[in-house]
Amino acid sequence: MRVDINSVEIPADGRTMRAALAMPRGVATAPGLLFYSDIFQLTPSTLRMVTRFASYGFAVVAPEIYYRLEPAGTAWAFDDAGREKGMADAKATSIKEFDTDSRAAITFMQQHQSITAGGLGVVGFCLGGHLAFRAALNPEIAAAVCYYPTGLHNGALGSDADAGSLARAQEIQGKLHVVFGTEDPHVPPEGRALIEADLAKHVKQLEVTHYAAEHAFMRDEGPRYDPEITDQAFAAGLNTLRSGLGIA
Repeated sequence: MRVDINSVEIPADGRTMRAALAMPRGVATAPGLLFYSDIFQLTPSTLRMVTRFASYGFAVVAPEIYYRLEPAGTAWAFDDAGREKGMADAKATSIKEFDTDSRAAITFMQQHQSITAGGLGVVGFCLGGHLAFRAALNPEIAAAVCYYPTGLHNGALGSDADAGSLARAQEIQGKLHVVFGTEDPHVPPEGRALIEADLAKHVKQLEVTHYAAEHAFMRDEGPRYDPEITDQAFAAGLNTLRSGLGIA
């Protein structure tokens, strides 16, 4: 299915949060999917993934996570300078601000005329995987897919010393699917084991999948990219979203 993608403005915390809205072409309404990027924001690579999800019938809303700090449209290259800037902006953003923005995006999606009424999905990558996890704490989220989320095992997210996300896992009411690369240094084996054991105790509808891949293996630029495993992980996440949102 072909996709149309445009920019939208979301009222958030007294400001305007810019986001990409990707819609299947020729479809009046579609199930809503909140999409969180990695620290580099909405790069061409990330927008290709946004488009890919939209092509499977979702209205995808992908906000710029650092809109408080950067001009609209800011995205960085996948290099050391871009990584340093993205990490610096993450550390300058509080958990309260991230959660406020998530709430604003959910409200926007609930009110948007092109997004089907009912439960919403959320998907995220890297830091965005952690943000997707926190978005799933909201009761409107019926399905969440967190691809190689960073900071879940040690609470690292934003300017706060400890985000405390795992401690709130019991608040997740929808389906949760967490995807890890077994060669990911950002989430070591002991971290993955901790996350999986904790979630198994508190999340009723849980799936955890491990692939023999590095961090950011779904980013279609650079040496970490694994197209075959990307297809597998995408299909698995898509299945979680569809089943959680009741899509045939």
